[in-house]
Formats: sequence, C-alpha cells, structure tokens
Amino acid sequence: MKSLNLRSMAKGATARVVRFWILGLAVAGALTTLPAATPAAAHGERSQQAFLRMRTLNWYDVKWSKTELNVNDEMELTGKVHVFSGWPQAVARPGESFLNVGEPGPVLIRKSAFVGEVPVPRTFSMDVGKDYEYKIVLKARRQGRYHVHVQINVKDGGPIVGPGQWITIKGDMKDFTNPVTLLEGSTIDLETYGISWTYIYHFFWMAAATAWILYWFMTKGIIVRYWQVKAGKGRELIGQDEKRIGAITLAAVLLAVLVFYAAANREFPRTLPMQAGLLTGISPIDEPRSTVAVQFKGGSYTVPGRELRIRAKVTNNGKEPIRLGEFTAAGLRFLNPEVFTTRPDFPDYLLADRGLSVSDPNPIAPGESRDLEVIVQDARFDIERLSDLAYDTDSQFGGLLFFFSPSGERQRAEIGGPVIPKFQAGATL
Repeated sequence: MKSLNLRSMAKGATARVVRFWILGLAVAGALTTLPAATPAAAHGERSQQAFLRMRTLNWYDVKWSKTELNVNDEMELTGKVHVFSGWPQAVARPGESFLNVGEPGPVLIRKSAFVGEVPVPRTFSMDVGKDYEYKIVLKARRQGRYHVHVQINVKDGGPIVGPGQWITIKGDMKDFTNPVTLLEGSTIDLETYGISWTYIYHFFWMAAATAWILYWFMTKGIIVRYWQVKAGKGRELIGQDEKRIGAITLAAVLLAVLVFYAAANREFPRTLPMQAGLLTGISPIDEPRSTVAVQFKGGSYTVPGRELRIRAKVTNNGKEPIRLGEFTAAGLRFLNPEVFTTRPDFPDYLLADRGLSVSDPNPIAPGESRDLEVIVQDARFDIERLSDLAYDTDSQFGGLLFFFSPSGERQRAEIGGPVIPKFQAGATL
C-alpha cells in the first residue's frame, strides 16, 4: 500500500514538473521573441484593394508642414479630399467617418483635427460627390523615422489610407509632455496623469487571471482534461472543489469591481461621457463650379506595360484655353511634363513626374470639345498595386483630372468607369 502511494505521488510530481516546464518554455519564448520584434517598413496602403483606394476617397493638395521635428514639436497635416461619386457598392458610405492619422503607434499624438473650420474630435458625416478640406495638428512624441499618413475611418467600411510621408523625430521620448488645462483651471500632463493607478489596475487583474489559469492548469492540466472530454467524462471534471473555487472567485471579482468603482467615483465625482456623437451639416469646399466637363468614353489597362488608357470627351466652358496636367488616384500623382516644368514637393514613391501624356497636347480652346486619349504609364502604378483593378470583379478605376490655364487657374474633374484588361502588350479587342 505504501509503495502504491509513493508511485502515485511520484507520478503526480512528474506531471507537475512537466507542466511547469511547458509553462516556463512558453514564457521564455514570449520574453525572447517580443523584444526582437521590429516595426515594419512597408507602406500599409498597398495592402488595400485598388478599387477601394481609387473609387472612395481621392486625396489631393496633401501637405506635411514639417518632415523633421524634435520631441514636443508640432506639425500640421493638411489637404483636400474628394468623395467619389461612383462610390463602390461593396463599401459602406461615409455617413459616419472619423478623421485620423495612420502611423506605427502613438509616435505623434493628435492635438486637434478640423474639417473646414469645424473641429472634429469625433465622428462626422460626408456627402458623396463633395470635396472637403482637412487639417490635423500633430505633436512629436517618440524619436525615430516613421511613415505618417492621413486616414479616414468609415463606419462598416474600414480605414481608407491616404498618401504618406517619412517623418524624422529627434530627441528623447522621456522629455515628452502633454499638458492640458482642465475646466476648473488646473493643469495636468496627460502623458503621466493617472499612470500609477493604470499600472496597479492592470497588474492586479493580470495577477488574478494568472492565478485562475494556474489553478486549472496545475490541477489536471489541459491535455488530461481534453482526454476526459473526448472520453465522454467532461461532467466529472467539475467537482465540488471546482465549483467552490469558481463561486469564491466570482464573488471576489464583483467585490473588487465595486470597491474600485466606489473609490474612483469618490475621487472624481464630476465626469463627462465619451464624446461619441455624430457631427452633421459640415459644409464642403465652397469653390466656383468647374468650367471643364469630362465625359468618360471607355478605357483599357495593359498589364505587361503598366499602362492605363482613358478615352474621354473634354469640353472647355471657360474663358481661357486649358491643358491636361495631372491625373491623381489613390494618392498617386501622374504629371504631364509638358505642363509641369518643375517637380512638385511630394513623396517620391507617389509622384510620377513623367507618367501622363495625351494624344493631342494642344490646348483646348474656350467653347471647344475634343476627344482625348489619356495615357497613364509608370511603374508606380504596379508597385502601388493599382494594377490589381484588372483582376477586380468590376474592373473599374476612379480618379481626378486637373486642367490648367495660362494664368495658372486649375480646374478639376472626376473621371471613372470600367476598363478592359489586356494581358498581352499590343493586344487588340
């Protein structure tokens, strides 16, 4: 009898040692793997489908006020966005949108955001076919070199990412401060305010969760429980001791929540709910009506040549002759070198300064209508994965054409529609 007890105790001790080793290896793996993780350097907008980037939000006039900052310096991210009239049916409309910034974590904090002259700290509404001007004020927090995008999150449609720029932040994050003056006049630093209690609460609940997991793991283990469930003995796993521990744990959790809630309510009796309302009625850009009319008449995309051909009828209803100077889609800018004699200040990976040409380069006179073939050809079209429109169900593109007059006046026109993919250079249809 004594030998049986000893063998039973030895088996139990061996099982516990094995479980400890498994748990230790898991913890060691996490501790050695997580610190080695490095931030990705890829452009995240490339992972989004071509139709989503081209036929939802068309970004233009995007500017970054600075590309080099010190910790605590501020910068502005400004620009305009056109809500495409042919918004795809597969994407929820921007009736509830949120102006944001795409960055690898809180390397810059968002101090304020505006659409037009209206501050937008929460969700706002946009209308299809309209243009809106935006401004985001950012403050540098963490040193490093980061890719920073404008971004609008659409409810049920996900984030739609705009053009990005590399921003270099110098200094040390330990010097970062984020002072805010409260309604009663006191000033706090949001970077450190309440951080001690944040650590206390997190570690308290992490310790409680760890104790709960260890209890169930050390009694019988996951594999043994799995075997018993497979053998149809799942009900035998929960005995009186397990039920008693579960009841005590539940009571302790509820008591802790009540105690912490009462303490927080006593220290902060005046609170405001989260600002989760919807801003409506924000006015779009108030600009004179465009004097250029563009009628889409068909197009094609040659996959091997990375060439988008657009056939359009252009009518000039203005008082000056005009020339096509730019096509922009998904944040990429394709320029006509005959119109743009100097290279604009824009991220190089998104700027094709010789990527646009037209079948007839002569200016379109006032009152004239002309059929044009617009050729958009550049490796960036494929690098940024816009060539995937050839594999979409709809095979439709979208973007903006910009026309320029001798006086420097700029007119924009939306264009979009189905294109026929060609998978062989020189193929005819």
